[in-house]
Amino acid sequence: MQIVRDLEALRAARAALGPLALVPTMGALHAGHLSLVAAARATGLKVAASIFVNPLQFGPNEDLSRYPRDEAGDLAKLEAAGCDLAWLPSVAAMYPEGRATTIEVGGPSEGWEGAARPGHFRGVATVCAKLFLQTGAAVAVFGEKDWQQYQVIRRMVADLDLPLRIIGGATVREADGLAMSSRNRFLAPAERALAPRLHQAMQEAAAAIASGTPPAAALGAARAGLASRGFGVDYLALVEPETLRETTTRPARLIAAARLGSVRLLDNIAAG
Repeated sequence: MQIVRDLEALRAARAALGPLALVPTMGALHAGHLSLVAAARATGLKVAASIFVNPLQFGPNEDLSRYPRDEAGDLAKLEAAGCDLAWLPSVAAMYPEGRATTIEVGGPSEGWEGAARPGHFRGVATVCAKLFLQTGAAVAVFGEKDWQQYQVIRRMVADLDLPLRIIGGATVREADGLAMSSRNRFLAPAERALAPRLHQAMQEAAAAIASGTPPAAALGAARAGLASRGFGVDYLALVEPETLRETTTRPARLIAAARLGSVRLLDNIAAG
């Protein structure tokens, strides 16, 4: 596996490797990330993964300095997973002095995470567009756990006619149903034991809606149940899969964000 840290080396590597399937990451890799590498390999292309903790998508009171980092461990995992190229730019390389351009995506970025974290998707869209252009990727693979992010990227690529295909990778879960996330390591033991209840509540709500319970009633009961167990529920909503607009019809996606201690858990499941 080649490891590159500057644009000149990246351009030389991509010229030698040919068309690439890219897995953008912020590091602290787990089995969910590695499943995306496997999906990238399944395209038949050479695989590149980026590791970059993107400051542009963190708000002033968010956990940029606390975000977990394990470069050596991440590189070992990528190599073992069959990655061909690791791209590790510095902040200065990604955002040189004098930069004046960002990308704002409307539509699916509005509401939910977009409302809770103003500017977050501007940072996500900007860094992803730069990664796509830097690597010249023909394919990019994103995890579906961050469903809204996945739809924002798909919208950006379509709107800007970017010459690559976006592939979604199914959410990878722990044995008890908790969606894998780099931030799960910050859960206290009691919180970790409770965390799978979010996914369970979402499954119960989806089943109730499928059986004819009005969505408002099913979601209200799920929110109340989670709150009674100590979750701080930011949202639990039934939305159109691509636009993220609230809906009462199917097919739909059930999306959620809930806090346990210092950790904010995101999850989503298909609903009909």
